[in-house]
Amino acid sequence: MTVADFSTDGFWQGVRRPVEAASTMPSEVYTSPTFFDAEQSAIFDTSWVGVACADELAEPGRVLVRRVGSRSVLLTRSGDGVLRGFHNACRHRGTELLECDASGLSMIRCPYHRWGYGLDGTLVATPRFTDVPVSDFDPADHPLKEIRVDTFGGLVFACLDPTTGSLAEWFGDLGSRLAGYGLGGWTVRASNTFDIAANWKLLSENFQEYYHLTWVHPELAKVSRVRDHYRWQGPGMYCGQTTVPVSGDDRGDWLAMPQSPGLSRMDAMSGRFLALFPNVLLSILPNHAFVIQLEPITAELTRERCSWLLPPSAGEIDDDAFSVTREFWVLINNEDIDICERAQRGIGHGGFTEGRFSVRFEEPLHRFANMVADRFQRVDRIPDGDGTDAVARFGDGVLPA
Repeated sequence: MTVADFSTDGFWQGVRRPVEAASTMPSEVYTSPTFFDAEQSAIFDTSWVGVACADELAEPGRVLVRRVGSRSVLLTRSGDGVLRGFHNACRHRGTELLECDASGLSMIRCPYHRWGYGLDGTLVATPRFTDVPVSDFDPADHPLKEIRVDTFGGLVFACLDPTTGSLAEWFGDLGSRLAGYGLGGWTVRASNTFDIAANWKLLSENFQEYYHLTWVHPELAKVSRVRDHYRWQGPGMYCGQTTVPVSGDDRGDWLAMPQSPGLSRMDAMSGRFLALFPNVLLSILPNHAFVIQLEPITAELTRERCSWLLPPSAGEIDDDAFSVTREFWVLINNEDIDICERAQRGIGHGGFTEGRFSVRFEEPLHRFANMVADRFQRVDRIPDGDGTDAVARFGDGVLPA
């Protein structure tokens, strides 16, 4: 298929039906290199893409290198405390400035001709460039090219498209829903990176549904029981569930650390599981958060950046207490990696074209698929929510008050 085919009504007609009659996304969206390349432009070049935890930029002189769609970008926090993002290219002849994250920098130096930039992007050094006068050259006219960056829920997001609405508009009501956690003050306790032989959308879809919970995650099902899941979606670019209550049962993995004080009654007893479109998977518990940032590498390879965030009240939680929670997540994530890689292999074998949604369990996947379709068809739309918590919806009915 050609790139033009991916924006037609015919390609998305199954997805566009109501969830009860809809088909899943066609197999090409998970396997086609042509679709993958088009997706970088249609989705990642136009959306607010999760790129880091805000705490990763708390250290003075820290610069992060991340990929946003087809571009490499730099993230900095300059001496004035302002978070900034720039294209990772020197203004002299376009050389890549940094290959990887760096610490302790007071200046970003081009490795080619040593042009130097302050952490606010200003051009401050051009060695020997004007040994012979250069006409109409003012360093102030040649700062690093800036991109939009903003923070939400303790995370940093970047957007390449100046016409896309603000980050607050992008996530709609989710900011108010999560306000009680104070995630902006939570800090990274540990991080891991995994390369997974599966398309990024399979990983996101797997996170969004609990249909597989009993069979793939028998231990998780003890603390996040199927019967305790409820849809948790308002108007915004996210797909969500909540578990009420988070149960200890015969496993105390999620309850091993003290919870953050000052939470509302519902936040204190709930787990929030949110897929922030396009690429962040956010699990928030009363005492920690587990964050996965998905970085698509190829159609069949995704890099996961996993981080554990703890609230300020965590204080001096020792490694033994924290490791109980961390190792439980590693167990769950490894199970998800295995099943998603098997799904990728199955789709890649050929024969599969598209499937159907389980209405009770997989409505968020239908919502997600329509977000993908919207970006390809250039539909500027924030999806509606599920309505109030006081009415029965897909899933297990009315969310307990």
